[in-house]
Amino acid sequence: MSAIDPLLNKGTAFTQEERVRFRLEGLLPPRVETLDAQVARVMRAVRLAPTPLERYRLLSAVQAENETLFYRAIVDHLAELLPIVYTPTVGEACLQWSRIFERPRGLYLSAVRHRGRVAEVLRHWPRSRGDLIVMTDGGRILGLGDLGIDGMGIPIGKLALYTACAGVPPDVCVPIALDVGTDNASLHDDPFYLGERAGRLRGSAYDDFLEEVVAAIQTVFPGAVVQFEDFSNAAAFALLGRYRQRFCCFNDDVQGTGAMVLGGLLAAIRLTNVRLADQRILFVGAGEACLGAGALVAAAMQQDGLSDRDANAQCLFRDSKGLVVSSRSDLSPQKRRVAQDREEIATLTATIQAFKPTVLIGASGQAGLFTRPVVEAMARLNDRPVIFALSNPTVKAECTAVQAYEWSEGRAMFASGSPFEPVVLKGRRHVPGQANNSHVFPGIGLGLLVSRAQQVTDGMFFAAARTLAAHVTDADLEVGRLFPPAAAMRDVARSVAAAVAAVAYDEGVADAPRPSDLDAAIQAFMYHPSY
Repeated sequence: MSAIDPLLNKGTAFTQEERVRFRLEGLLPPRVETLDAQVARVMRAVRLAPTPLERYRLLSAVQAENETLFYRAIVDHLAELLPIVYTPTVGEACLQWSRIFERPRGLYLSAVRHRGRVAEVLRHWPRSRGDLIVMTDGGRILGLGDLGIDGMGIPIGKLALYTACAGVPPDVCVPIALDVGTDNASLHDDPFYLGERAGRLRGSAYDDFLEEVVAAIQTVFPGAVVQFEDFSNAAAFALLGRYRQRFCCFNDDVQGTGAMVLGGLLAAIRLTNVRLADQRILFVGAGEACLGAGALVAAAMQQDGLSDRDANAQCLFRDSKGLVVSSRSDLSPQKRRVAQDREEIATLTATIQAFKPTVLIGASGQAGLFTRPVVEAMARLNDRPVIFALSNPTVKAECTAVQAYEWSEGRAMFASGSPFEPVVLKGRRHVPGQANNSHVFPGIGLGLLVSRAQQVTDGMFFAAARTLAAHVTDADLEVGRLFPPAAAMRDVARSVAAAVAAVAYDEGVADAPRPSDLDAAIQAFMYHPSY
């Protein structure tokens, strides 16, 4: 059975006739099961597993054996299984990746062993197509830092969401981990670490290896959509600047986060009745997530009538060393572009008192950074303060849902990168939204594939944000949820895909003929797990 392609394997659902034809008689128990019965069996095992990591490993084993069953289980139980196959559990899986490794999945491209032969190694991929690639160099995995090739769990998890949430066929998906070394000393000393025990490649050597990888992808998988994922800040912005005009690529940490955050803010406006151009947004963290969100939000403010200068003045950034102000000499080029001419302020609470933000967004990787004085300061300034604690996994969140609601006396509109349970406070039920890129990137990728887009444009991310906000219902807002529930993700992805594809056609970057019914074409493209 293990030799059967997991895309073709039906396990106990093979019919009696198929068992005879494929010489499976005796290799399976006599009973022929339905796919629904198999899903029930998987879910029972998942629910009996003692820890989230064991649930993750169980589902990974199912994926390696029978992909139809794996994806059907996720599609049927999205809300329950997404936190297992992706955040927050995938963070723990990455931390343990080399120690729990059981079977190969994805491509590992080594700068030491494969340089000069990357195209040859790419051709070892066992499936004939590679239309959608998620690629990381492990430089900044979630809020966990440099994990080297142990970051492979992120491309695998992202692609699982592409299929489960957006119906991207699994046979066109390729996860890639680039082994360019790691500066994580604990990995060098770990006898189980499966990557190169060398410092992280930098400078021209790094750039040359990435150039070879990109060229090889364009040769072996021409027309592929490439998503850069969890690269270090410097590498992420450099790669995006170098390649976004050359082929169809995007960085989900930068641009996907921007669309997700903008979508949440557009939904919040329906409750606060404060137009986007009048929002004052304090970003705590100045890495890919906050800088990407700030850039898209500022651009949206300009569409709402502000000048470029005024829009940028409405977005203030604070990193681990303080406010991002022009007097600092340690700023990267990306930070310098958003630096403001103002005095340094010592603390986050004092910054809130001085800047008077309507929105507080954290992507700092610092657990507990939004303390009680911070949340109370936001609540004093705003009837309905918007607070996003985006850092993943859950243990890295800037504050919990309970803290945000209790410290704001139930007035905060709270969302977080990883899920929190609803909170009942003084008889009122508050439902935190999950401010996760999984609301946007699956639909973006689907729209790019259907339209065969040659580039990924800013207009596509604006369209994704507006579409996401439109899927937040009045019932969601009634309980304070600014993002749709996980169970709605497949519908959200289909709508986002249609909006993104429409922009590709309108902006002239689509290579596929425009269908007369775009939504029907997207639905026809989508994979539905069934035998």
